[in-house]
Amino acid sequence: MRIVTAQELESWLASGDVLERDGRGPKVVALSNGLYLKIFHTRRASWLARLRPAAIRFARNAQTLAAHGIATPEITETFWLDRDIGLSGCLYRPLPGHSLEGLFRESPETLIAKLPELASFIRKLHEHKIYFRSLHIGNILLLPTGRFGLIDFLDLQQKLLPLNSWQIRRNLRHMQNHLARKKLGSFPFEALQSFYYNKDVHAHPQKSHRPKT
Repeated sequence: MRIVTAQELESWLASGDVLERDGRGPKVVALSNGLYLKIFHTRRASWLARLRPAAIRFARNAQTLAAHGIATPEITETFWLDRDIGLSGCLYRPLPGHSLEGLFRESPETLIAKLPELASFIRKLHEHKIYFRSLHIGNILLLPTGRFGLIDFLDLQQKLLPLNSWQIRRNLRHMQNHLARKKLGSFPFEALQSFYYNKDVHAHPQKSHRPKT
């Protein structure tokens, strides 16, 4: 990977729009050319971050998902921002769509109507032996086509063996915990889980699944 100069990074940050940041600085920046800059801050030891750069793992995970027909952002380049400390980044074309979390906040009925399809999408990931520890409605997008796509999949793993029941329960529980942290207790998680385990259920969610008012 090439090393981005301090001047180039400064230019990106100065002209771009910071969409996401944490205590360590910007994480996602929308650039003026339409691309997004993603910065992978790491808590790993520098030698390990250099050995397995996060940007490369992110790009490979995108390829894994694409191989299974799952829409992801298109990675155009990976690079070092500071190789000495293992700080890497990438440029990508953003995936058009709306996060399910934002959609639920704005139009809960729209998402509730998509619960069977959402359950099928999650099941498809698991059937492809994909374990995505950070899977939650903030990382799933509803695309203009009506299908779903994934973002922020750095911690995704392609397992050698089919996921066992414990891994599936843990993955679903992570989604439930995310809803609690985001104070989205009105999300019909039990209905989603029911659709997940009952593949042949195609009925629309009942009124009891609507958010509480």
